Amino acid sequence: MRSIGVVTGSRADFGIYLPLLRLISADPSVTLSLAVTGMHLSPEFGFTLKEIEAEGFPIDHRVEMLLSSDSPEGIAKSMGLGTLGFAQAFARQLPDILVVLGDRFEMHAAAVAAVPFKVPVAHIHGGEVTEGAIDNALRHSITQLSHLHFAAIDEYGQRLIQMGEEPWRVTVSGALGLDNLRATPLIGRNELERRIGLSLEKPPLLVTFHPVTLEYEETERHVRELLEALGSFDLPIVFTMSNADTGGRVITERIRVFTQERPASRLVDNLGTQAYFSLMARAAAMVGNSSSGIIEAMSFELPVVNIGTRQTGRIRPKNVIDVGYRREEIVVGIRQALEPGMRAGLRGQANPYGDGCAAGRILARLKTVPLDSQLLVKRWTMEPRPTQFAVRG
Repeated sequence: MRSIGVVTGSRADFGIYLPLLRLISADPSVTLSLAVTGMHLSPEFGFTLKEIEAEGFPIDHRVEMLLSSDSPEGIAKSMGLGTLGFAQAFARQLPDILVVLGDRFEMHAAAVAAVPFKVPVAHIHGGEVTEGAIDNALRHSITQLSHLHFAAIDEYGQRLIQMGEEPWRVTVSGALGLDNLRATPLIGRNELERRIGLSLEKPPLLVTFHPVTLEYEETERHVRELLEALGSFDLPIVFTMSNADTGGRVITERIRVFTQERPASRLVDNLGTQAYFSLMARAAAMVGNSSSGIIEAMSFELPVVNIGTRQTGRIRPKNVIDVGYRREEIVVGIRQALEPGMRAGLRGQANPYGDGCAAGRILARLKTVPLDSQLLVKRWTMEPRPTQFAVRG
């Protein structure tokens, strides 16, 4: 029976993984080997290990790696600790194939540790570009460490092959996170208000702002400009937690002060996928620099004000309004997002990131790809653009 290892390091990637984890768990021909690390194991970030346990997934490895520091030195040391931790985990128990997602340093640590064990790595969400974050370099590095690739759209699949990957290794699966939209029932307003502790009679602004890690020296200014802009609007505001990146604690501290001074606002440590989607469905607009604003929000026909450079390079659906970091620019963007015509113009628009059926495509490939030397020995391809993919969703 083939063992499929999956690495999860945060509430965000776990929510994206959920459809795939459920399919693997339900398939009698494969077994799930789950490795939990990063923010999941930190009380500061909501100790979201509990959410995984509540879903009933067995946990094979718990890899502690986060230091309490979010300085560049602290992040670099956490990356090293992660590689050590995954080396110890793999020495105890090896999966037949290892799945990593995205561009976080936790995922990079797992992929690096898998190399000397000759474990083939399958990478979800490769081929994308986020020019404002160190994640961009980590994502492309994971691509080189990986043996199978699951791209969200054709253009990202083409980029993987431009990076030297053989076309048969690339599957255009669609974005896995969209599968949740088909399977997750939304929470009603009363229950959502109870969980958050905030009246949602007026549709709220949903705000997720992460550090721009290639501009981390400017984090204090970035968050100050954002909060001053938000203070201009008489709407409820729901903030979600920032990532454990360089400067993340500065953002969290400033938001906590803001919410203490403004009763109609809340900072939520861990919403979970269901409550997060329910808020997206109810929100007046989304504000910040999260990838969910680029990938998932269009499926809710939700206007998004995308701030700064963190997501520069990703394909934008029509719901995204790009603005700079200055307060005045953010205010203009939010006003545009709140205009009735903006929302009306999104009705019936398709999400370019897929059809919500990615998990089945990914599992089919993970189950059937031969685990042999052809998979492990990577050869550089010189094709400037692909002629075909393994699968096009």
